[in-house]
Parts: sequence; structure tokens; C-alpha cells
Amino acid sequence: MSDKKIVLVTGAAGGIGTEVCRLFLNNGYKVVATHRPGKEQQAASWLQEEKLAGNDIQLLALDVSNHKAVSEVLPEALRELGRIDVLVNNAGITRDSTFKKMSWDQWQQVMETNLNSLFSVTQPIFNLMCEQGSGRIINISSVNGLKGQYGQVNYSAAKAGMIGFTKALAAEGARFGVCVNAVAPGYTATPMVTAIREDVLDSIKATIPMKRLATTEEVAGAVLYLAGEHGGYVTGETLSVNGGLYMQ
Repeated sequence: MSDKKIVLVTGAAGGIGTEVCRLFLNNGYKVVATHRPGKEQQAASWLQEEKLAGNDIQLLALDVSNHKAVSEVLPEALRELGRIDVLVNNAGITRDSTFKKMSWDQWQQVMETNLNSLFSVTQPIFNLMCEQGSGRIINISSVNGLKGQYGQVNYSAAKAGMIGFTKALAAEGARFGVCVNAVAPGYTATPMVTAIREDVLDSIKATIPMKRLATTEEVAGAVLYLAGEHGGYVTGETLSVNGGLYMQ
């Protein structure tokens, strides 16, 4: 095992997750990127397409929405890795609907992936970090967890819950040298967002004081700051990267 710091990223193949992996690799970290079990070929193709393949990135099949599966797979992976210096909880899905029409499955799927996964993935890593006497946990929330969003009661609730989780865990981790923070992106130029019809995208940009989308690099840069040496006195905070869309 090299002496490089190790970062584990969930939801690694998404627009923000990909850029987080790339930026950490470029800054000398070893990256462990999770993907859904059974998607090994897609994950390998992602590495090649994004030019991320190399000795400093490895794939980990992990269904973060399944607590039993995580409790079986993750501890063994941690034993092999020896340590984790940074955890980026980035996995997330949407199942949008107005609340009047929202099904239990739409609610539950979002909660399992976006919020319950925080318990399953973070607890064993947090315990390891406390034993190490150091660590950084960065949770990717959303502007919609701060302000709410029409048609996203489930998503907004999960992302708001992530912020409460962050603050409470930061209080527990501080004396062990473990910093816990959240990043709350606004509208970001991921492939999913940029595929929106142009006139709709223009109307979204018009609501943003800076009149543009965030780049994935800007969001990933916020994550790297919280993970790096200059973020060592920041804990329990939510760093908004939203172009002034929602100011508190």
C-alpha cells in the first residue's frame, strides 16, 4: 500500500462524482470509486471514457442503498485498504413527483439511496477515522435541501436530513480529529442538466444571480478544499456552491 491518502467516493460515475475523482487523483490521492454491483463493465468503461484508469483508482462494487450488503462488503474493503482519509458521500437519485401523487416506492427509494446510505457507509468509516485520529467526511447535499423544491418533497427531505446528519456527526467527531461537512450545490452543468431543453435551461439560469450553472470543477473544488489542509478547522458547516441562488 502506498503512502498516498485514500478517498472513497460513492456515486462516483455521476457528473459531480466523476470530477471529484479526477480532482483528487490530480492532487495525489488514491481513489476508491463505488459502483452498483452487476455494473462492472459499465464502471470499467467509465474509467476508460473519462481517462481515469490507472494504479491510483480502484473500483468497489457497493449497493449503498442496501444496508445488509454494505455491512458485508465495506468492512472487508476497509481491512484491505488499511485506512480511509476522506469519504465523499455523493450517491443520490431523484424520483420526482408532487407529494399528492408521490408513491411510497418513490419516497423510499430516495431515502434509501440519499439518506439511509449515510448511516450504512459512514458508520464503519467514521469508526476507523476515530481510531486513526484523523479524517474528513464530505456529504454532497443540495440547494433544495436548504430551500425545498416543488415536486421534490422526498429529495428535499433527504438532502435536508443530510445537513442535520453532518452537524450532529461533526460534534461527535471533533475530539477525534474527524471533520464532517456538507457541500450544497445549486444547478450544476452535469450531463443530465445540460440535456434539458434549451429554453427551459435559460429560464433556470435567469433565476440564478450569477446567470449561469456551476461547473462540476467548481463543486469538486469545494470538496477538495474541505478535504485538504486548509479545511482543517472547518467542521459542521454547509458550503453552498449555487451562484447566489439561495442566500441565508
